[in-house]
Amino acid sequence: MPIPCVRTLAAAVLLAVVASPAFATTTHTPHQQVPGVYHQTIGTLQVTALFDGTVALGRQELVGIAPGAVTRLLDHRYVPEDGKGLQTAVNAYLVQQGDHLTLVDTGTAQCFGPGLGQVLGNLRKAGYDPAEVDEVVLTHAHPDHLCGLLDAQDRIAYPNATVWLSAADAAFWLDPASEATAPQGVRFAFALARKAVSPYEASGKLKRFAPGDTLPAGITALDSHGHTVGHVSYKIDGGTGHQLLVWGDIVHFHAVQFAQPQASFEADSDRVAAIASRRRMMAQAADQGWWVAGAHLPFPGLGHVRREGEAFAWVPGEFAPLPAK
Repeated sequence: MPIPCVRTLAAAVLLAVVASPAFATTTHTPHQQVPGVYHQTIGTLQVTALFDGTVALGRQELVGIAPGAVTRLLDHRYVPEDGKGLQTAVNAYLVQQGDHLTLVDTGTAQCFGPGLGQVLGNLRKAGYDPAEVDEVVLTHAHPDHLCGLLDAQDRIAYPNATVWLSAADAAFWLDPASEATAPQGVRFAFALARKAVSPYEASGKLKRFAPGDTLPAGITALDSHGHTVGHVSYKIDGGTGHQLLVWGDIVHFHAVQFAQPQASFEADSDRVAAIASRRRMMAQAADQGWWVAGAHLPFPGLGHVRREGEAFAWVPGEFAPLPAK
């Protein structure tokens, strides 16, 4: 068989290139992440995680643990960190039971600056109207959990919702007398709390409760005080053995505090109580196989807890399609 000459081969290759479509090029560079929304079916519950943004927490804000131990625990965990601190998510959770909507925490709104305050917008992107929300249950009265009760224009964000706040946190954070005696570093939060709940209270939509009380839609408030005097977590029954624990600020440094539950956050108002609550919530979740939703776990912050000796580990939920209708 005759062998084609080099010129013939080169001509054939050139012809193929000329005849083929032009090579694709792009000048596009993404500047915005996908909407911070994730749906998880838990028994009869439709849970939607809503991303609010991230804050930076410095590793020096961990107390009760040696700096060297913190370094070892963070090593090869790849938690994003810059000069301001470790990247820490702020999450809220919308729980749908039939046609009843409960929002657990509301994010920061305008209280923490740019890059945050995305809960309300992401709730809309998830296909929900804020006017459809029946209950807003707050784990505690810190700004990154209740400022989102108001929108960007300081109007009521959830016009038809009843707002639930523990009686202990309400008595402390809504009282100007408490502000006068509080540590200087947290005094800014008192005015923000009063502002956020004021229009709901004026319309009779702010309700106080105690741990152990059963709230609407069968939600049980669990005592988890320590981070604040009235911090609560919520257990929500999904039926047929499915339970969801939304635990608020039990964990701020996930790469450290599961492995070393005695490590406290500097901002905990009662560190001994916060440690006891963390151990109790983690143990219950691990032993009962509950789903967990955490306000400061990496988004979407949904998963499980497992025991590891005397400590614990976080097991993130895996991405899953929603059941077909």
